[in-house]
Amino acid sequence: MKPWILGLTGGIGSGKSAAAEHFASLGIHMVDADHAARWVVEPGRPALARIVERFGDALLLPDGQLNRAALRERIFKAEDERRWLEQLLHPLIGQEIASNLAQAQSPYAILVSPLLVESGQHRMTQRVLVVDTPEHLQLERTMRRDQVSEEQVRSILKAQALRDDRLKHADDVLLNDGDLGHLHQQVERLHQFYLGLRGGQP
Repeated sequence: MKPWILGLTGGIGSGKSAAAEHFASLGIHMVDADHAARWVVEPGRPALARIVERFGDALLLPDGQLNRAALRERIFKAEDERRWLEQLLHPLIGQEIASNLAQAQSPYAILVSPLLVESGQHRMTQRVLVVDTPEHLQLERTMRRDQVSEEQVRSILKAQALRDDRLKHADDVLLNDGDLGHLHQQVERLHQFYLGLRGGQP
């Protein structure tokens, strides 16, 4: 039977990566949308050629890889450039995710994406799990992990889907306000529940 797809999302510093890793350690096939976004612009892939054609060689690093920082800078200031890039990349990222999910051998597979709701990627899934964390913990964890200022974290939080929007799309919510052991217990409980679902629905 074809595995059903669980969408896993959460704001920055919510612990969604730690949750995803634990699902993976239980034998669940996992696809990370961020990785797919990186693969589609690897050297030799058509998307990179199109980006260079539009923005010039200045966006390449000496080894031929895409200079992400330069690209971010470029589209940050220009709405139409950002839209052009999204129209180029979103379908390719979608294809990359779909072909990777199609390789899943586990009873269900997971699509991890910080922008699951905003990007419309939730439409590729049968069920959505949101890892939710009180904002003060998100701030603390992200500042500690990325060595960035509170101001920077707040601006990232603002750009991501509002917590309420994310929660509106959730079929399940994992409240991550304890330690890693507590997170793992909740993942294992959900995993047992998911194994009993057909097509992601009880």
